[in-house]
Amino acid sequence: MAVKIRLRRMGAKRNPFYRVVVADSRYPRDGRFIEEIGYYDPMKNPPEIKLDNEKAEQWLKNGAQPTDTVKNILKKSGVIK
Repeated sequence: MAVKIRLRRMGAKRNPFYRVVVADSRYPRDGRFIEEIGYYDPMKNPPEIKLDNEKAEQWLKNGAQPTDTVKNILKKSGVIK
């Protein structure tokens, strides 16, 4: 089972809001997930990021692979150096 940390799109048309989730890579983007670890709101200025850093670090230690966008979010929040 390949586990990914990725974004799950929420919100209305032209008003995106994303939840940062840990999911099996075989599931669809907005489908089933294992755990929600935070959210990302790009519509605010500056974009709002809220993450549970401890859970993110734990999933990374367990082998979860972040997507490129989530990797940038994790760097901004200080989880990845």
